[in-house]
Amino acid sequence: MVLIEKDMQKNKILQGDCLEKMAELEDNSIDTIITDPPYGLSFMGKKWDYDVPSIEVWQECLRVLKPGGTALIFAGSRTQHRMAVNVEDAGFILKDCIMWLYGSGFPKATDISKQLDKGHKRKVIGEQKLQGTARRMKGGNYGDFGGEDTADVVDITEPATEEAKLWNGWKSHGLKPAYEPILVAVKPNDGTYANNALEWGVSGLNIDGGRIGTEQIEQGREGRGVADSTSYHDGLKPTERTMATGRFPANILLDEHTANNAGEWSRYFYVAKASKSERGEENNHPTVKPIKLMEYLCTLTKTPTGGCVLDPFAGSGTTGLACINTGRDYILIEREEEYIPIIKARLNIKQTKLI
Repeated sequence: MVLIEKDMQKNKILQGDCLEKMAELEDNSIDTIITDPPYGLSFMGKKWDYDVPSIEVWQECLRVLKPGGTALIFAGSRTQHRMAVNVEDAGFILKDCIMWLYGSGFPKATDISKQLDKGHKRKVIGEQKLQGTARRMKGGNYGDFGGEDTADVVDITEPATEEAKLWNGWKSHGLKPAYEPILVAVKPNDGTYANNALEWGVSGLNIDGGRIGTEQIEQGREGRGVADSTSYHDGLKPTERTMATGRFPANILLDEHTANNAGEWSRYFYVAKASKSERGEENNHPTVKPIKLMEYLCTLTKTPTGGCVLDPFAGSGTTGLACINTGRDYILIEREEEYIPIIKARLNIKQTKLI
């Protein structure tokens, strides 16, 4: 018998510290957690990104999540170990790690040649147009551009001293970012997966709902999948088989650029197609995730009855928008007051309650 939930107001935005706001939620009341928390990188000088969330934060997430519930937690490539340790120490079971690969991104690196030329005037030999992330950077040294430069075009210069010429092309350890890990964490089941499904209405992942592509997979007696097969060695007719479409969800996700340049890979891995207009005109949040990517994660974790998603680090509200688009309820928590109007504008739902 499926557990009947206590009445809980859903589809709302809570403004404040997530520890304080999650304390207002009941135990075992959330089906799924999907969140993009601070990575602890001080990204673009933002104070909210000074560290990864504490063990206490993840303990509170564990409390409100139903037994067997899944938490999908984005992390940074350089600090994912700190995120994973805190999540595990809070009581979650780490089941897997999804790798989201993307073609965009800009390296944060210091130019050693320019450092050696400090105090010397360098000859301008050309210009380079800034695009995307590079154009929005403020503070720190990003690639060759550095400092506070937010112009559309920056100068390309040549080394002035012999030392700078020797080290021209050398930079600090700043490789171009091309992936972000997504921790797949689970609150321990209440008994078996079957028992957990009956008692709490949440269990496992929506594997068939998250299949990739449109190839027909035909299941034989032994459960072996055969793609587009025309021979049936076990004697079963096609109408007697369990049919599903697409390939199994993998722990690698691609963006459109990566998939297009990887040829056949898009047949095997989910492709998140990000739109340039997704942010909205007033959205200045620096770490907005593609809506299609978040929709896929909502689908992969969706329960048979939908289920409520909690995002304790809502940012500009992409998780909430993905929930709306995939037929799921949501509770969004965002500490920074400046992002609340952005969330409300993106969701465009008048009945959304702000507390």
